[in-house]
Amino acid sequence: MINQTTKDKITELQRCFFELSKGNEQLLKEIAIAEIPEMVYNSNAIENSTLTLEDTEVILTGGELQRKVNIREVFEAKNLAKITEMLLENPNQNLSTNLILDLHKILLTNIEDDIAGRFRSGKEWVRVGNHLGANPLFVNGLMQELVDNYNDDNRYFLDKIAHFHLEFETIHPFGDGNGRLGRILINQQLIKIGLPPVIIQNKSKHTDYYPLFSKYQVTMKFDGFTSLLTLLLQEALNKRITMLTAKKIIPLSVWAKNNNLKGNSVVNKAKRQTIPAFRLREKWMIDENYMES
Repeated sequence: MINQTTKDKITELQRCFFELSKGNEQLLKEIAIAEIPEMVYNSNAIENSTLTLEDTEVILTGGELQRKVNIREVFEAKNLAKITEMLLENPNQNLSTNLILDLHKILLTNIEDDIAGRFRSGKEWVRVGNHLGANPLFVNGLMQELVDNYNDDNRYFLDKIAHFHLEFETIHPFGDGNGRLGRILINQQLIKIGLPPVIIQNKSKHTDYYPLFSKYQVTMKFDGFTSLLTLLLQEALNKRITMLTAKKIIPLSVWAKNNNLKGNSVVNKAKRQTIPAFRLREKWMIDENYMES
């Protein structure tokens, strides 16, 4: 679990974010909307979509790609963006199995309509690598139990979300779309409590994401995923705070050069969120005038 010092840091970022949010609600919504292509690209790329970030941006703005792609990937991008926009428009929805089923139906519309919006049942087993999802005979009950436990859970909010996500992916309740929907639900849970959505990066999935599932299935420990969410949330909060307060935002590499710092060193600080840097179109950025104490 994360220590009290880290919790205090997040609390302070939240306080600053909530204070700056007053009167800037529309701008914060625009920031979240602008992030949708990155969010969609990364989530689909984690599932091995061939679409680039640029492809995703073209698709979501109604343009035409200059190369042929699988029509399934086009619908995956459009459907995922639609869900994200819906969550931003309706931030106060309570987590329920009905909501999960509704979101899954949208996610797989025009992709796999026969399984869209329903949990696995009967003989519908599913395997991901060497992991076999829960027995389909019990999926419905397991999902209801998971949602009920989340809603009644009094633990630290990031622990709750981390545990839910790992359990959701362990159950693997659907015939397809589990990973993308699981990441959507992380953001649904954050948005519901007034916090910004996060982006799990495709580039680090083999080092910072996938290994956490294997660890959980063997140990039932979710502290690693709590730590990942902690870093991602700090980044999302720092991005919004910086955008609302900075005169000019520049690439982290330029900031490092201006301050006679080594590039690798400052990137490591950004990844650990010991400086308020954030990624924009996969590039680390920071307030030009930020000074380390």
